[in-house]
Amino acid sequence: MIDSNEGSSTLRNPGKEPIRQFVIYAEHKVGWLNDFVSMLKEEDIHILALSVSDTTDTAVIRLITNCPKDLARFLKGQSISFTERLILAVELDDTSSLFKVTQSLLRAEINIHYIYSFMHQPNGRPVLAMAMEDEDIAEDALRSHQVRILTQDDLSR
Repeated sequence: MIDSNEGSSTLRNPGKEPIRQFVIYAEHKVGWLNDFVSMLKEEDIHILALSVSDTTDTAVIRLITNCPKDLARFLKGQSISFTERLILAVELDDTSSLFKVTQSLLRAEINIHYIYSFMHQPNGRPVLAMAMEDEDIAEDALRSHQVRILTQDDLSR
């Protein structure tokens, strides 16, 4: 889990807060997601990207919000078990951009663990959340192919 007290900059992007993804393992219960979304709405925490996968025992909910520190405090306060990880969010220019992204990562020999899209498009363009085995090398590879990588600041505008 990522420490909520970490600085808000990365080595590659000083002053730019990386994007934090939260993973919640929720019980199989009708209405759980609705109740959760309702509680976030009351806290003024907005879901920007969401992925829900069903497993035998639980639902795996991956989400990115406008206020990651507030979400971490909220989850702890509600005793909701979660983990965090940094992910890359890439902005796509057009339909051929996805090929540029996958080709850049293939050339860098980076495996993609999973991808899901954002509901919120900060610049009116599609955005993908991507988890990989090595985000630093992936970031270098993507930037070298002129792929725009977003930060939390880009999402909060």
